[in-house]
Amino acid sequence: MTEIGFYHLTRSTLTQALPQLLARTLAAGQRALVFGSDVAALDALSTALWAQPAWLPHGTASDGDADLQPIWLSADAEPVNGARYLFLVEGAETDRIRDYDRAFDIFDGNSPEAVAAARTRWKTAKEAGHSLAYWQQTESSWQKKA
Repeated sequence: MTEIGFYHLTRSTLTQALPQLLARTLAAGQRALVFGSDVAALDALSTALWAQPAWLPHGTASDGDADLQPIWLSADAEPVNGARYLFLVEGAETDRIRDYDRAFDIFDGNSPEAVAAARTRWKTAKEAGHSLAYWQQTESSWQKKA
């Protein structure tokens, strides 16, 4: 089963929080696939990643060569870059979650709709037998709540 962490954003945006999580992924020697259903939003994320002080090498379908990219942003959840870590953004869902060792479901805690959708995804993942953890942002870090 996949280990799924639900990351409840309360004090920052996705574009602020995702680079830190991806940097930790690369530091652990892992590859990542950032999966979202909105190609324009993924392109905006790519631009935000290039603007980070820390170098986060990545690519998108428009760049090509997925197998060379340690971080791949895609509207397709297939691990074409060999990723074992999956980042679900903007409420994205996939039945390919079992293809990954870890998944990070990152959602906007300031949106009641996003919180409700995350609760539904939690319930579905729990019923499927995945190992779950719930992390909430604090003023200075992430706190594990469940």
